[in-house]
Amino acid sequence: MKVQVEEVKGFDCYTNFHGMDITRDKLCTLVKKWHTLIESFVQCKTTDGYLVRLFAIAFTRRQNKQVKATCYAKGSQRKLIRQKMMEIMVNEASKSTLKDLFKKLISESVGKEITKECSKIFPLQNVLVKKVKVLKKPKFDLTKLMELYQDKPEAPKAAAEDEAKNILAQE
Repeated sequence: MKVQVEEVKGFDCYTNFHGMDITRDKLCTLVKKWHTLIESFVQCKTTDGYLVRLFAIAFTRRQNKQVKATCYAKGSQRKLIRQKMMEIMVNEASKSTLKDLFKKLISESVGKEITKECSKIFPLQNVLVKKVKVLKKPKFDLTKLMELYQDKPEAPKAAAEDEAKNILAQE
């Protein structure tokens, strides 16, 4: 994870997301013989004006009762999978803010979506967004940065208290 210090107040540094990359050892554990590696990248703009470039990686998976040692995808299948990966990444990134995109990347929901959609073409495993670069940022706005640091624990506590009151009322 890469964060960039945007503002310093006293002893507090306010940071913003600047990029992400998986470690080399994680990437090395994913790469295997007899499997096809499929990579794609896409550049798009989030709803709050950040220009990001996403890099994704996927590996083919063997079928359940497969006898053949290899599980290579054809060139046409790789092309279709790459197109689908790019389409999904553009949709996810362009429909969300940088904060929402960050949450999606942490939960690996983009990789799961790619796996689900592309497995119709060829079965895939270990699909993940391996790298994210923030290429351009909108003009600096301190109020937007401070919104990232606003914790709103009041709403969940209030909802929990309402649920507790409803349970007590039912008894």
